[in-house]
Amino acid sequence: MARLLAKLTLIAFALTFLFSPSHSAVFSIDLGSESLKVTVVNLKPGQTPISVAINEMSKRKSPVLVSFHDGDRLLGEEAAGLVARYPQQVYSQMRDLIGKPYASAKKFLDSLYLPFEAKEDSARGTVNFVVDKNGTEYSPEELVAMVLSHAANLAEFHSKIPIKDAVIAVPPYFGQAERKGLLQAAELAGINVLSLINEHSGAALQYGIDKDFSNESRHVVFYDMGSSSTYAALVYFSSYKSKEYGKTVSVNQFQVKDVRWNPELGGQHMELRLVEYFANEFNAQVGGGIDVRKFPKAMAKLKKQVKRTKEILSANTGAPISVESLHNDVDFRSSITREKFEELCEDIWEKSLLPLKELLEHSGLSADQIYAVELIGGATRVPKLQAKLQEFLGRKELDRHLDADEAIVLGAALHAANISDGIKLNRKLGMVDGSLYEFVIELSGADLPKSESSRQLLVPKMKKLPSKMFRSIVHDKDFEVSLAYESEHLLPPGVTSPLIAQYQISGLTDASGKYSSRNLSSPIKANVHFSLSRSGVLSLDRADAVVEITEWVEVPRKNLTIENSTISSNVSDESGASNNSEENNESVPSDSGINKTSNTSGEEQAAAEPATEKKLKKRTFRVPLKIVEKITGVGMSLSKDFLAEAKTKLQALDKKDAERKRTAESKNNLEGYIYTTKEKIETLEEFEKISTSEERKSFVEKLDEVQDWLYTDGEDANATEFEERLDQLKAVGDPIFFRLKELTARPAAVEHARKYINELKQIVEEWKSKKSWLPKERVDEVINIGEKLKNWLDEKETEQKKTSGFSKPAFTSEEVHLKVFELQNKVASINRIPKPKPKIQKPPKNESESKEQNTVDSDSTSTDSSSQSDESSNPSKGESEESVDEQPEKHDEL
Repeated sequence: MARLLAKLTLIAFALTFLFSPSHSAVFSIDLGSESLKVTVVNLKPGQTPISVAINEMSKRKSPVLVSFHDGDRLLGEEAAGLVARYPQQVYSQMRDLIGKPYASAKKFLDSLYLPFEAKEDSARGTVNFVVDKNGTEYSPEELVAMVLSHAANLAEFHSKIPIKDAVIAVPPYFGQAERKGLLQAAELAGINVLSLINEHSGAALQYGIDKDFSNESRHVVFYDMGSSSTYAALVYFSSYKSKEYGKTVSVNQFQVKDVRWNPELGGQHMELRLVEYFANEFNAQVGGGIDVRKFPKAMAKLKKQVKRTKEILSANTGAPISVESLHNDVDFRSSITREKFEELCEDIWEKSLLPLKELLEHSGLSADQIYAVELIGGATRVPKLQAKLQEFLGRKELDRHLDADEAIVLGAALHAANISDGIKLNRKLGMVDGSLYEFVIELSGADLPKSESSRQLLVPKMKKLPSKMFRSIVHDKDFEVSLAYESEHLLPPGVTSPLIAQYQISGLTDASGKYSSRNLSSPIKANVHFSLSRSGVLSLDRADAVVEITEWVEVPRKNLTIENSTISSNVSDESGASNNSEENNESVPSDSGINKTSNTSGEEQAAAEPATEKKLKKRTFRVPLKIVEKITGVGMSLSKDFLAEAKTKLQALDKKDAERKRTAESKNNLEGYIYTTKEKIETLEEFEKISTSEERKSFVEKLDEVQDWLYTDGEDANATEFEERLDQLKAVGDPIFFRLKELTARPAAVEHARKYINELKQIVEEWKSKKSWLPKERVDEVINIGEKLKNWLDEKETEQKKTSGFSKPAFTSEEVHLKVFELQNKVASINRIPKPKPKIQKPPKNESESKEQNTVDSDSTSTDSSSQSDESSNPSKGESEESVDEQPEKHDEL
């Protein structure tokens, strides 16, 4: 934790803020299979610039769960409490189901013993989930949108300002369908995604932000085993020289060289080995042919306890497991040693090395050439995994400079700050990541033969993100474009077809018909433009027909002038410029003057020639072509109509959630008021001084009445009803509690006021002795106010002694504080009156100074009178000298 705090401090200093009228803030989300983390970068004064948002349970990570129970939707920690009791109603692993075919999704769910009611989406071939008896269905994108909305709420609650811009971290193996689906889920959640970022890039940013690579470049491997997947990323850190404000500076950067992964290997696969082991043990204990695997509730309980057992084994050589009433009211208790656990996962340890082996093999680097192997992901805490990695790399220790859980989300937050408009990183770290899949383009259409040129590599592996590309096709008819993964052997998890998208390009046939009769300088072609976004999404942006025509066109004839006549002599005889040039050259004089005769001759000749001339000119026309996406099935994005309908459904759920929380809060407030008030009435002796026994009895009866209602008819009441009941109780209780408060607050306020009145006398005496310049009327005013306050206190205290403690007080502590505050303000305003500056008397001038001054005055007078003649207005030099000894004449200042 200390290392993390030090890291955050460095990052805080690395942020410089561009202030704007409104606070700028962005956030990042590390969306895992089982949990999510949220980090906020905030400009708000008084807050840490970058910090991890905590949830309602004060935890730094939240479960990725959505539950529908008794008509309510629950998210995160609220849903986690229902997993063991209602496993079929708590939806998990939704991130990994985006863009998956139904068969693949169903197999995945069954392998994790997740008993959701799933059905196939007839239009897309993906999976949907039936969440209630009414048949309400939600897609994985909609359920993920609910989780992302929860994450955004955590960010806003943490930052205390509206915040919508975010960066979301995704596994490197996410393909096109997953990335597009996640972006649409974020759109449904109302999040403006600045970019998706690969998890390894987030970790690399966090690793390199506080380091200097100007003296040494290095290769670093980031090895991440999370709950559901494993990958190893090779990243090269270096620096380059750049000019800033005229100075040469060194700028750090990193480039992702390669990533290798296993999307079906993670911490939950180790847990499944334990689940199977303990399920077999329980079945053997119970007997009777019972298989606990067939009972979802039992398996949910077992999985929950197994997770704890695995965590214990990471720090101990043995761990117990205990499940109350696992099945048919039969308790299950057992234990396992770390040695047995490692034996159960023997093949997992070997598989865990494969991404690292492939990375080194394809990079050509040896283990000795790797500067560091940084471990991230919760499953890397398993001792056996660390031992296998150490053995393979030949190292005694592995590198754990990063927080295994938060490195990715913190790095993603740095990326969000860097690409946002309102926040910039002062400490620069250039990032170069690339596409982890290769993509090809395939063309088809009428009169378009299949050949090697019709299928081209469009995006090679590790193509820089973002990038723009285009391809040209010499053709004169409409055609189709297909985008696909280059290899059928390297597809995203669960994807069965390499096809990504199909587009119909139309308008080329019409353009060809329109321009084919013209004098074409080259065959008509179509340019197709693609982009690979910062988020790694490949798209066809636009297409246009390019038509190049050469033809004679009328152009304005250039008028010949003397200056360009020499150049014009090279023009062909058709322009008639050769003779004119010769004549004009003869008429130019040596001093570059222009002869009148030659001008007249040029004007006459220009008037005789035509105003235009024909020239052979090449013209290029670009005609926009129409693009229609034709893809169907799993790769098809959610339609606009679907998104609009989904937004309406989610907004209704959000509104219902807000009302449910308001109702729960109102009920808790009412319940809390009843219990605390009863306790005070029963235990505080002061109540007898400010209320009668009848008043207390009546109040307690009202409290009992509302309490009875609260646990009977009020069980199904709404927030407004709870608030109304609380207001009714407060209408009776507030006057009583006010008198109780004033019982001690009023005497304390009076004591404070009288103390200040006494201090005022000393203040006035100091004014008279040390600040004699203060206006007497202001000082007298303060004295009078102090006397009035003293008299008012005497009068009110006498009146209060005659007032019953059961009645409204004659005066309140607040009134006293306001009067003292007013007096203190008067005193402070007088104290701020500055001492007057003493008047500065000019010293008498001596004779020499008078002479100098008079000379200056005389010179000034002479200068000002310079418009008059010397004889009549100025004295002679001798007269001027004689007048110096006389008193200088006074002049008004100019």
